[in-house]
Amino acid sequence: MSLTRIQVQRATTVSPWTRDFRHLLPVPKHFQNRQTWFDPITKAVRVKDRIKYWNVVPGDQICIRGDTRKTIHEVLSINKFTNRVYLKGANLHEGKPYKTPVNRSVHYSRCMLYIGEQVLQATSPGEQSKAISVFARRVGARDPHWDPILYRWNWKRLVLATDPYTPKTKIELEWPQPEEREHKEPNPLLDTTPEAVREITYKPPVFSLSKLISLQSDATEKAYLRTLFNPSAVPFDTSAPMEVHLTKELSNPHSRAKKQARWQAAVKRKSTLFKKFIAQELKNLNGRSIRDARAEAAFKYRQKLEEERKSEKKRRWLTKDRLEKMDRKSKRKARKAEKQKEKLSQLVLRDAPNQFIPGKSARRQEA
Repeated sequence: MSLTRIQVQRATTVSPWTRDFRHLLPVPKHFQNRQTWFDPITKAVRVKDRIKYWNVVPGDQICIRGDTRKTIHEVLSINKFTNRVYLKGANLHEGKPYKTPVNRSVHYSRCMLYIGEQVLQATSPGEQSKAISVFARRVGARDPHWDPILYRWNWKRLVLATDPYTPKTKIELEWPQPEEREHKEPNPLLDTTPEAVREITYKPPVFSLSKLISLQSDATEKAYLRTLFNPSAVPFDTSAPMEVHLTKELSNPHSRAKKQARWQAAVKRKSTLFKKFIAQELKNLNGRSIRDARAEAAFKYRQKLEEERKSEKKRRWLTKDRLEKMDRKSKRKARKAEKQKEKLSQLVLRDAPNQFIPGKSARRQEA
């Protein structure tokens, strides 16, 4: 499956784990073309320059290669398509409140992982021992394997070279641990009280083994429903467990077996319907060839399926809410028309010289 533009634009991640190697797929060149000025800039290095096993991940502490002060930074996020590492707290627009804060990013090759402190022994009697920071100049990946439980790739990070030089090499670096979430104290007005949680609200019915054994096997769902609406119609054991008679309602209708059974029934019905149309057309050829009759049957079969599809779509569209809404709308229109008719029937005009009322005006002229 190829990459999408959104996946490349949102490639910056704060997760330290590698779940797949999709960042090694080639990025189409037209992804870098911006459709509008508001679209973000899409960047990606060549496939051969990308890193497969990332040893610098969010949560690590690093030092930028070439920094004489040996300032330690924390990794905020990484972008595996551009080989960039974003640092936490390093704002490029610091002191410029009118600009959007942008985290500083460095290339992967300039990052040196922080190992720890090393104490240098004093060489002369007057000197004191001094602690210096040790960084990993080269880190290798050993024993990469897929973890089927955590659904991610795991490997060991081994230090191959340090800065400053130390005789102890091949130190295994631990992966950064995620910070524990701070759980706020629950609001007593909104949260459920412990007494309500511990309260037992469901008490399962007690079934005796003798009644379960003596339960009639011919008890059906229809008999149970008839007993509900007319208890005197058919005798029914009321002590029987309800779940036996509600198997259809309590079972999952979307299970794989039931969906497959419905699909098989639909395929069988379509096949039977097609054979029925062919048999009808072959029965009355009316001067047509068998090939033309089969083509006519196939056309009528497709028309029938299209009609069924439209009728099913309309049936699904006419839900209970829509029917109630249509009923309310028709009643409202009827009331509005009735009011308008009543207003017109009760309309009374005042006498004025510029009016002509048939009958009444004629009697005026005669008088």
